Amino acid sequence: MLFTTCNGVTDEQRTTRSGLSERESRALARLTSQNREIFTIDDLAEALETTYDAAKTTTSRLANNGWLTRLKPGLYLVVPLAAGERGQYTAHEFYIANHLVEPMYVGFWSALGFHGLTEQVPRSVTIVTTKRRPDRTVHDVEYHFVTLAEYKFFGHEQYAVGGHQVSIATPEKTLADCADQPNHCGGVRELAKGIREGGDGYDPKTLIEYARQIGNGAALKRLVYLMDHYEITIPNRETVDAEVTEGSSPLDPTRSSRGDYTPGYRLYVNIPDEELP
Repeated sequence: MLFTTCNGVTDEQRTTRSGLSERESRALARLTSQNREIFTIDDLAEALETTYDAAKTTTSRLANNGWLTRLKPGLYLVVPLAAGERGQYTAHEFYIANHLVEPMYVGFWSALGFHGLTEQVPRSVTIVTTKRRPDRTVHDVEYHFVTLAEYKFFGHEQYAVGGHQVSIATPEKTLADCADQPNHCGGVRELAKGIREGGDGYDPKTLIEYARQIGNGAALKRLVYLMDHYEITIPNRETVDAEVTEGSSPLDPTRSSRGDYTPGYRLYVNIPDEELP
């Protein structure tokens, strides 16, 4: 018995990826039915009712034959028969991201899209973590890792994605992170879209508090400038203005142009108003 699919399976697809026994097929089907498309060797040992060492040998063989994708040591993704003869398949990219490193949350441009804060569809998934990891590609999807200091790693919650719970930055933390490091969200123009559109909704007070907690004066200046531009009320404005740090910063550090200095915000505004959304 092999995995079945409502789309039907050709004889060629049944034979191209070889090496799946009936027992192994049932075990993988059981894991998938339990929403464990991503599983450990211990999980497979339990499903096969065998030893850890035997399950480890099985995962290695099935990965070589295209039935599994190795995400990291001891962690595998089931590639079902519905993926076709070449095994071209991916689970929801956020679900995979949730398993590539700990701790983590999906952030920056990816979170902007998730919360409806931009209409752009990023070509990669941005994973925020406190660890250093090289970027990697899984099933033609690029996963980009951004390393933050421990004190900046906050403001994320569990959201339902494709039947799974995934750690994603809240709308407020997404915008605060983007103000802190605009290079990871496509520049300040994308940040401006998020502030203007609101997407699923964000709380301006929480947004400003998160910017304070991040501790980057330039991030706070960018948010204040853009919120003023779109006439969004900033709670406790006098207190916020008093906290604006000395020194000047570019509105968009991803741009080479210097722009005009705006004393009230201590910013070099290097994006013309007509270019803001």
